[in-house]
Amino acid sequence: MVGNVWQWCNDWYGSYSSSPQTNPTGPTSGSYRVLRGSGWFYDAYGCRVASRGNSIPYARSDGYGFRVSLDLN
Repeated sequence: MVGNVWQWCNDWYGSYSSSPQTNPTGPTSGSYRVLRGSGWFYDAYGCRVASRGNSIPYARSDGYGFRVSLDLN
C-alpha cells in the first residue's frame, strides 16, 4: 500500500552501500528515522515503494502513519 501516508520504519536514516542489497537496514543509530512510500499530497512518481524520506522520531504530521504487521516466522 503506497500513497496514503508516509510509513514510519524502525530503521535509522543513512546512506546505503552502492552494491545491490536485499532489505538494507541502514546504520545502527542516528537522529532521523526512515519514512517510506510517500503520502497523499505527492504526485504519482513520489507515491512508490522506493520513495524514502526521513524525519525526527518525535515528529507528527497528518501525512505520517504506520502499518501494524506480524512476523509469523
